[in-house]
Amino acid sequence: MSTPRFLTLPPGVSRTTVETSRGPFAALEALPGSGVPERCPALLVPGLTGSKEDFLAVLQTLAASGRRVVAVDMRGQYESLGPDDASAYTRAALGDDIAALLDVLGPDPVHLVGHSFGGLVCRETVLSGALPASLTLMSSGPSAVDGQAAAKARALRDAIPELGMEQIWALSLEPDYVGRGLHDEILAFLRARTLGNSEKGLACMANEILTAPDLVDELAKHCTESSLRTLVLYGEDDDVWSPAAQAVMAERLGAAKVVIPGAAHSPAWEAPETTAAALRTFWNEAEHTLK
Repeated sequence: MSTPRFLTLPPGVSRTTVETSRGPFAALEALPGSGVPERCPALLVPGLTGSKEDFLAVLQTLAASGRRVVAVDMRGQYESLGPDDASAYTRAALGDDIAALLDVLGPDPVHLVGHSFGGLVCRETVLSGALPASLTLMSSGPSAVDGQAAAKARALRDAIPELGMEQIWALSLEPDYVGRGLHDEILAFLRARTLGNSEKGLACMANEILTAPDLVDELAKHCTESSLRTLVLYGEDDDVWSPAAQAVMAERLGAAKVVIPGAAHSPAWEAPETTAAALRTFWNEAEHTLK
């Protein structure tokens, strides 16, 4: 779970709701200082236990390059409502949600960034036929998680029906955060985010990250045929999908690759300036090929 370092909205960043054909999505929206975007917009999608706040440290910097940047809570995450229906939380269904968001953030093509599980979802969006301005897989992998990351996802999936998120928070998550000495404001946010999640949605998404197949070859073929520029970006110390696995994925995709020094699984918080600079550079290069 990404842990924010601050919660105050930077200048030019506001809370909003994005209305789509598939319902409303809670979002953080960043605009350039002029208020007039001159470049293609961007959509940032968080991971399994994350939220739009996972991108708070990079939003202002990304928007300063002249674009509208929107980070969302996926369906059932934190402040985006979701039904008590497992079918709403498959990778494909969530991918359709992201496609609907791309539609309303246009008409210009939209840069798409998926962090962790969000990368698996954005992969589904592209494979379904949506064509963003570019695709960035941030700290995401070729298929299901394994090792310790899988053990954590499995434990969460199996504990939710038995205990519920309030007990999971009280028995496991809160003691860990308190032991790390987090500020009261950050602790309160993490509690609100944890309990704001749809329990059905969180359990189903945990199962989805445990069962995701390897679709890298299919994605590579699709990106080649559609001339979609792709970036694989990850921290040098990522502990969810290994850096080696992500490097191989980038090679199979024929994608650009950026390794963020001093970062693990949450480079947007652990190295925000480096991460934002890498995204800006990649987006500008992708837009040049669109012209």
